[in-house]
Amino acid sequence: MFRFLRKMTFFALPLALAVTAGCSSASTNSPSSSPSPSAEATASAAVVEASPSPGGKTAYPLTLENFNLSAESGSFQPKTQTFEKAPERIVANTQSAAEILIRLGLTDKVVGVAALYGDVEADIAEPFAKIPVLSETYVGKELVVGAKPDIVLGRGDLFADADWGVGTVDSLNELNIATFIQNNSRPGAVLSDLYKDIEQMGQIFDVQDKAQELVQSLQQRAKDIETRFAGNQEQSFAFIGSSTPDSIAVYSANNDTFQAEALSLLKVTNSFADVSGEISAEQLVAKNPDFLVISDYKGGPDINESVKNIYENPALQSMSAIQNKKVFIIDFNDFWGYGYHIFDGVEKLGDNLSKTS
Repeated sequence: MFRFLRKMTFFALPLALAVTAGCSSASTNSPSSSPSPSAEATASAAVVEASPSPGGKTAYPLTLENFNLSAESGSFQPKTQTFEKAPERIVANTQSAAEILIRLGLTDKVVGVAALYGDVEADIAEPFAKIPVLSETYVGKELVVGAKPDIVLGRGDLFADADWGVGTVDSLNELNIATFIQNNSRPGAVLSDLYKDIEQMGQIFDVQDKAQELVQSLQQRAKDIETRFAGNQEQSFAFIGSSTPDSIAVYSANNDTFQAEALSLLKVTNSFADVSGEISAEQLVAKNPDFLVISDYKGGPDINESVKNIYENPALQSMSAIQNKKVFIIDFNDFWGYGYHIFDGVEKLGDNLSKTS
């Protein structure tokens, strides 16, 4: 979805070397070949994971298999991270990652956050306001390193040497900064990867009891949503990346398996989940999904104008979604923040579908 945000809506996104040593990392050798998304999912299942310690306490040193993002192929490869103790200074590369840390009672350890693309829930607004904002959009490596973190964690595709990237895993590790890529931000991820992320954060920061409580509450919420919408008819949809008065960009989301499984709680499926590359307006019309969704985010195009453009596009007038007024706005941070807000987004969409069915 990061590529979606850059290509479909932004089209372009907007070294202090002093580092506080708190963690060290050691790497495994990266495979020479670049696995496909399905191969990545298989590889991650084979990774040896550290088990929760008895009594919910972490025994250090703690070694976890996490990931590196290959600069050459853009694929995720296994890489070990070792923690001699709980990190004391954390940079979260997205708002959603910081919100998880707050829920785990780690607010005071978060020394930087970026990518503020959504609203913060009222009950954590006060602690969130205490966290230094490195950038309201995606943050670069210089500002990240300048915050002197022990660990940088969050969305995987932001670990890159670009003006929008926090730096590669290797380059941060070389500065004695540990990294943690969220499992659920990789191709092939599913809802259980969100729970795994929270559990592993609980291990890293020795707050396993709080992590388990959060995971259990989210698992229950998923069950509640599935039960609530169990009577829904099966429907298809398509993601709209952007729209103007005379054009429309369709986003296939074929790698967004985490979002797809969450949406399946509503018994809806992505019409273009098996499609790679560009999708034309003609293909969209031919597929004729039951409804369309377009995401809204802070700093983005006027969302109401975008929806108006979709409804008025001459090429789309034969579509059921246009005739039945089924173009729905979803929150970017809910679906592509890779946090627990995925359930907020799914539930809100479910409510909108119920109103129009």
